[in-house]
Amino acid sequence: MDRIRIVGGNELKGIIPISGAKNAALPLMIASLLTSDTLTLENVPHLADVELLLRILGNHGVDVSVNGRREHQDGSYSRTIHFTCRTVADTTAPYELVSKMRASFWVIGPLLAREGKARVSLPGGCAIGTRPVDLFIEGLQALGAEMEIDGGYINATAPKGGLIGATYNFPKVSVGATHVMMMAASLARGTTVIGNAAREPEVVDLANCLNAMGAKISGAGTSTITIEGVSSLSGARHRVLPDRIETGTYAMAVAMTGGDVVLQGTDASLLDTALEAIRRAGAEVTETDGGIRVVGYGSEIRPVDIVTEPFPGFPTDLQAQFMGLMTRANGVSHVTETIFENRFMHVQELARLGARITLSGQTARIEGTSRLRGAPVMATDLRASVSLVIAGLAAEGETMVSRVYHLDRGFERLEEKLTRCGAIVERISD
Repeated sequence: MDRIRIVGGNELKGIIPISGAKNAALPLMIASLLTSDTLTLENVPHLADVELLLRILGNHGVDVSVNGRREHQDGSYSRTIHFTCRTVADTTAPYELVSKMRASFWVIGPLLAREGKARVSLPGGCAIGTRPVDLFIEGLQALGAEMEIDGGYINATAPKGGLIGATYNFPKVSVGATHVMMMAASLARGTTVIGNAAREPEVVDLANCLNAMGAKISGAGTSTITIEGVSSLSGARHRVLPDRIETGTYAMAVAMTGGDVVLQGTDASLLDTALEAIRRAGAEVTETDGGIRVVGYGSEIRPVDIVTEPFPGFPTDLQAQFMGLMTRANGVSHVTETIFENRFMHVQELARLGARITLSGQTARIEGTSRLRGAPVMATDLRASVSLVIAGLAAEGETMVSRVYHLDRGFERLEEKLTRCGAIVERISD
């Protein structure tokens, strides 16, 4: 199993290209099930989750071809992937596939809308919380679907003639459920109004792609989304938006280690709240042509309190990284997690590096220290693992991060990008 070795103490200087967003790419790929034409996605990142979803979609009959691979001097590359589902080969998403990645559950929406039926395994729990599927079920039921849970599977059936437009207000904001209902409603008869919809940029990106395919969606990016159903969708070409979580992660790494880095190919408007928190911590963050410049000072980090919230609030996917930054602040800060009930597993690993963190319910109190020391640590989930990398970059000596397969799920060529900016980071394969 691979590990990542980090020798801390170096400032980061240079250019880091930002990849396409994993959280946008996955629902866009699933949208290919809605049409028999070809959906072409540009700027698709090379990640373990993307590769797994390619295999899952293949199980449903999606033909995939990859081109547009282009090597850059900076070591990154983008891919253009063509998805064609002439006919749906299988409307069942088995447990052995869904259990490996929760987002694969989202195929229930397109399968139900296009084929009138779907049998999808319940995804179960995961490392950062249970993430129940109640909202998915209730949203699809509002469109007329009959849902039955049997043997760990959801058997979904659309009414004769297809799904029917309806008004449905989510009792709780859910990005995944908003994705699913938006895809399903695109092929429903009549108009669907989704209330308390997720406002994340990835939702807007999916809506833009669906509209390019012929859907009629308005209001994406607000709490009310309206979808006028159409009889069929066509193919389209769409570019995956930049990864705001990767953007924020590298910005925090620069703020923590010091240095001067341009994050290339990203958009500050995707993460205004997080960038403002980084500024309050003492780093300089400015927009440039085609990116963001971050200048950090390492030893002059100020304490900042944050609370995770749905967009446009502080992203839960940047919580662990920001906590890593706050371990070096000159004072006490607080991080409150409101999205997931079990997203502090990185705390005990940060403590191995010398961090001083105490937990009280869903709030972490971080007493900053001027010195972190390298140590062996273990990644517990995707975002927690990269928080350990950030802390390791600022720690004295060597940090060895194990179970880095978590990192490969969401960060494209992380070691290469950091190394090109002066960090000492290497992957060790046992």
